[in-house]
Amino acid sequence: MRKKKRRNFIILLIVAIIAISGIGGLIYQRASQQSQAEKVTTVRLGLVGTDSEPVWNVVKRKLQKEGIRLKYVIFDDYVQPDEALKNGQIDLHACLTKYYFESYNKSQHAHLVSIGNTVIEPLGLYSKKYRSLKQLPNGATIAIPNEPTTVGRALRLLQTAGLIKVKANTGIKPTLKDITSNPHHLKFKEVAPAQTPRALTSVDAAIINGNYAVSAGLKPKKDAIFLEPVNKDSKPYVNIIAAQAKNKDNKVLQKVVAAYQTAAVKKAIQKTYKGAQVAAWPSFGRK
Repeated sequence: MRKKKRRNFIILLIVAIIAISGIGGLIYQRASQQSQAEKVTTVRLGLVGTDSEPVWNVVKRKLQKEGIRLKYVIFDDYVQPDEALKNGQIDLHACLTKYYFESYNKSQHAHLVSIGNTVIEPLGLYSKKYRSLKQLPNGATIAIPNEPTTVGRALRLLQTAGLIKVKANTGIKPTLKDITSNPHHLKFKEVAPAQTPRALTSVDAAIINGNYAVSAGLKPKKDAIFLEPVNKDSKPYVNIIAAQAKNKDNKVLQKVVAAYQTAAVKKAIQKTYKGAQVAAWPSFGRK
């Protein structure tokens, strides 16, 4: 009888130990999962439109392995990202050229900095009516983006194409008033950058940013009747990753830049944009 009681006691003891071990393991597992979750850092990245997501998804997957979650915040114009970054609503943005960014920074006394180069988007002159520059008639109407820092760039493109001339001392920001020679009597219609592809149905030609060209189904290298050359003079038009000045050396944000400036991302840019965007860091440096 005593042996039976002893045996039953031992069995109960073993069951209790197993049960306690199981509960302890479960508690440890949950604690471990919670600890891992707490280690994940979220970085809010501002983008204009969604066309760059396929490229950034390559970065996103790489960062996940390092415990960094990239969260996209989508804007529909180029003013909002700087405002959101200035106000701390996002941690980074990657959608503006150096020139536009620096112009905002100066005019708004914002403490924002560039921490990495991303791409350059050549402007293109497109037409649904004509297949070459030579076919453009005298008096043709050309739509150009009305964003102030892009107007000058568009006029420079037309000068490079041999269609107009602008004042030499205007640098990279001539205005329509700075046109000194217009032998073909071209007319200009200023429209919002995002509307330039739609303007093709009502004008003879339109100058379109690379991202909007791709969104409209255009292939810059194939469809543009003139494509902006990428050279040393293109540096102001390089797109950048921007952060608040106080965070310029933040290790997490630096990891985002490092994850972007890779061979895998360069390949994704080529595949996604087919010439509408070109990786900038190999030619213009990492920042």
